[in-house]
Amino acid sequence: MTSKREIPCTIMRGGTSKGIFIMKENLPQDPSLKDKVILALFGSPDMRQIDGLGGADSLTSKLAIISCSRDKGIDIEYTFGAVGIAEPFVDYSANCGNISSAVGPFAIEKGLVPPVGPFTTVKILNTNTQRMIHAKVPVKEGKVVTVGDFWVDGVPTPGAEIKLTFFDPGGPFTGKLLPTEKERDWIKITGKKIPITIIDAGNPTAFVSARDLSLKGIELPDEINAVKHLLGLLEEIRQEVAHMTRIGLSPDGRVSPSVPKVAVVGSPESYEGINRKKVGAHEINLVSRITAMRKIHKAYPVTGAIPTAAAAKIEGSVVHEVVQNLAGNEVRIGHPSGIMRVETRLRKDGSQFIFESCTIGRTARLLMDGIAYVPEHIPLGAS
Repeated sequence: MTSKREIPCTIMRGGTSKGIFIMKENLPQDPSLKDKVILALFGSPDMRQIDGLGGADSLTSKLAIISCSRDKGIDIEYTFGAVGIAEPFVDYSANCGNISSAVGPFAIEKGLVPPVGPFTTVKILNTNTQRMIHAKVPVKEGKVVTVGDFWVDGVPTPGAEIKLTFFDPGGPFTGKLLPTEKERDWIKITGKKIPITIIDAGNPTAFVSARDLSLKGIELPDEINAVKHLLGLLEEIRQEVAHMTRIGLSPDGRVSPSVPKVAVVGSPESYEGINRKKVGAHEINLVSRITAMRKIHKAYPVTGAIPTAAAAKIEGSVVHEVVQNLAGNEVRIGHPSGIMRVETRLRKDGSQFIFESCTIGRTARLLMDGIAYVPEHIPLGAS
């Protein structure tokens, strides 16, 4: 660290998210001091994050801490942080799949992994979940390729496809794909019992049928976010699931704002999404809307698509009940910004479900490389 309070950093888009990438060596070792520096970089707490680099949105107030690994079979160790906007916190309890898709390109751009054409596979350990991710990154003449014709719904332009494979994604929080060992559970909300399915994969998620919340399932985020009663119900479900499973629950009983997540699912139906994106019922297997930091996500998180795809394959689950026209390994999820396609390798061995891997196509792009400045009243300490 220098006396000028300078922090080298990179801003990258990964899928439908945007985040600040920082090498671990450029942050303080002390956890409390490190978070103070991160909050200052993002401009939190402040709804507009006007005095920092944050984008004043849960999808753009994200952090990736990167380091090289000395372990065989691992190139990069990556820690994800969800940075509070109006509240001063950095939540490391979960991973972000969209930001994960930018880790491989970042590693190659920074010379941490040598480029090999036409594809370089970057082997990434996500420290939040202790799970391996392989990013198959297109490379040409030693450079990361970003131009292509692969569309990620929720991103305004196409790019070069990055194949992101999550290995053994089940059970990062509880050791079980089904934390309660049941395909569905029942919880009491507003005086009535409703069925839910809890999946611990990617980021642990509780699924509820849209009809049990008097929804169609094709509502857009602003429609749901504007109704405090609905957000309150989803948060009530989230809190109940956290206490049932101990996922995201701190020793003093507080629940992480990141996990568990709650997803509302319904049968395929045609709708017009954000930016007038038209989604046909025949193009998808189900519709879903999922929470992100206590509001409805404007697209769909990769780490939410992983448990959704798994639940779609599990008979008796709330998700399997609404799925239609499912064939092969691909699950197509209709979300507010379009469609997400997920290749899922899940099989049943006796009474146990074995979730081998999950592959999702994303795009990513380096947006800015430079120096950020921390306000003088924030001590940087020793790195």
